[in-house]
Amino acid sequence: MAGRKKKADADLMLTLACGASPENAAQKTGVSLRTVYRRLAEPAFRAQVNEVRAEMVRRIAGMLTAASVGSLKTFTALQESAASESVRLGAARAIVELGCKMRESVEFIERLAALEARLEQVFAATSVGSDGGVT
Repeated sequence: MAGRKKKADADLMLTLACGASPENAAQKTGVSLRTVYRRLAEPAFRAQVNEVRAEMVRRIAGMLTAASVGSLKTFTALQESAASESVRLGAARAIVELGCKMRESVEFIERLAALEARLEQVFAATSVGSDGGVT
């Protein structure tokens, strides 16, 4: 019985992480709608759903990053050798747009990391006083 409950919870968690509504999740996993809402009312369960969703996003981001090298090569080849001017223009536009977005993302990540490091320093400096006690 406990194994079946764990399987139902795991299925429910995955279904909700994929974006299903509570109604659809109940139908797809074979649990009652009341159970879905009861589980969603539990902070630990919601946190697990969010973690499953975040892991899915991390994996997708990794796959997209891996595929982007080939895509960039395709855009570059089209930009350089396509017979149609509109295809060359489209490839050039895509390269510029994607380059700008990537640069913005990298700069954002760097700024966020710097802010997190600074916040950690401030927190560490205010949490422990000079006598070793918490302030």
